[in-house]
Amino acid sequence: MSTDYHAKYFAHELTKRCASDSVEKLATVLADAQVDLNPHQVEAALFAFRSPFSKGAILADEVGLGKTIEAGLLLAQKWAERKRRLLVIVPANLRKQWEQELADKFYLPSVILEARSFNETIRAGNLNPFQQDAIVLCSYQFARTKEPYLRQTAWDLVVIDEAHRLRNVYKNTSKIALSVKQAVAPFPKVLLTATPLQNSLLELYGLVSIIDDFAFGDLKSYRARFARLGDDADFTELKERLKPLCKRTLRRQVLEYVKYTNRHALVQEFVPSEDEQRLYDLVSDYLQRPTLYALPASQRQLMTLILRKLLASSTYAISGTLEGLLYRLEAAAAAAEAVETPPEGLSQDWEQLDELADEWEDDDTGAAKPEQARLTPEQLVELRQEMEQLRQFHDLAKSIIRNSKGEVLLTALRRGFAAAAEAQKNKGAATLQHKAVM
Repeated sequence: MSTDYHAKYFAHELTKRCASDSVEKLATVLADAQVDLNPHQVEAALFAFRSPFSKGAILADEVGLGKTIEAGLLLAQKWAERKRRLLVIVPANLRKQWEQELADKFYLPSVILEARSFNETIRAGNLNPFQQDAIVLCSYQFARTKEPYLRQTAWDLVVIDEAHRLRNVYKNTSKIALSVKQAVAPFPKVLLTATPLQNSLLELYGLVSIIDDFAFGDLKSYRARFARLGDDADFTELKERLKPLCKRTLRRQVLEYVKYTNRHALVQEFVPSEDEQRLYDLVSDYLQRPTLYALPASQRQLMTLILRKLLASSTYAISGTLEGLLYRLEAAAAAAEAVETPPEGLSQDWEQLDELADEWEDDDTGAAKPEQARLTPEQLVELRQEMEQLRQFHDLAKSIIRNSKGEVLLTALRRGFAAAAEAQKNKGAATLQHKAVM
């Protein structure tokens, strides 16, 4: 039953409501945030809140201007409003960084969902682990594999970091991009990217379509009007269409209150040893073969990227993975079945690596298909030959005890420290000279 007290209380609550584009809306969040906020970051957060009917926004500040802080403001505001269904989709290697920043700068609880934690949550009785009393962080790949769970959760806000990875969503081949778009389509979302445009103006169409499918009409109309800007009128029209959806701040616009440190690159060349070069060439040739039994066909493209990154890192990095591939082939040969999952060590950690491409496409060519396809006698012979090759690669990797790249890295670090000390010395001398003149 409503009383005069309740009426007064609700009236007081209403007096604290602010317009969506008013800085007062963020007052509580701004007071608690443990970060030195800059004006453009507050403006970006307010831009995303500006229209209550908006389906979302693209925040496209240049690198280093604090897009994560801007998204943190949005998440903190939603949390303060007791809107707790919050999702952040990020590249796998950034999940822990996001978790740390949300905790340290905004005191927001978050949980990283991956295969292990997802299964543990289900065993604990939560049949949809995305529904938690914390901000959910997950990778693009994981979001794609758990699309049905994402659809079943009524998200109050979805943040997509490094959103340029979804720029080719208008292509039917961009399976992960399409899956992520469809999974979060009904919910308000914020896309973060420093490079909304890289190769083609069609990429803008792709990103905007994630926010609003009707902002530019269909792809054919956009291509005819904006794919090749023929005159200033078309260019002006494109900017006007983007204005309600996309906000971009450049470094030169914030120089009055953000002081940047100049960066100087030091290049240190290194020459791999004969055995290191031989291993690199052998594994590189192996990865280019049309048929590979050690890599699941559905994940071959992604796993090839991972293996190439490990190969370029060091022989120590690739050695354990080669051994894991060998074990999987041995198990498949014993069962005379096709490999359909990554090696055990890699299956838990592969999505934590930063080797994910800008966009991914399922690769249905090459090795035997999933569903534990039985191998023919001819395929079994090929599989055993591949096993022998992997065994040779692994033996070669184990025999290499000198890390040429690591040794040269120490030289590069010494050069870097020496250059930094010299720069500091020169800076101190310049300061003394300036004081003497005054």
